[in-house]
Amino acid sequence: MSDFLTTFVEDLKTNVSGFIAVAVTEVKTGMSYKSLSVSSNFDPELASAYNLEVVKAKMTAIKALGLKENIEDIMITLSNQIHIISISENGEYFIYLAVDSSKANLGMSRAILKKYSKEIATKM
Repeated sequence: MSDFLTTFVEDLKTNVSGFIAVAVTEVKTGMSYKSLSVSSNFDPELASAYNLEVVKAKMTAIKALGLKENIEDIMITLSNQIHIISISENGEYFIYLAVDSSKANLGMSRAILKKYSKEIATKM
């Protein structure tokens, strides 16, 4: 698992334009298994802990509405950043990614996250 996550975060850092930070977190416990930031002012584990509440709230809302749906991703657009929360296929983990909105290719970022969200479900 460790090699997979190391490769994953380095791949994001290298291949996602405008990369700021990433964290891989377990939904049930809130534990971050791997994180990386290119900014000393951005703590991806802290951001991930707060965004866990967003994930849980959305899961609760889906259940309360009786929807037979799964969350693929949640996007939060700030004035200078885009935060994407991608949920693993089994719903047990999420990837939190922050990118600079002036440099990021949103479609490419989401495609890379979707690929890894599938892999995380089977490798963790």
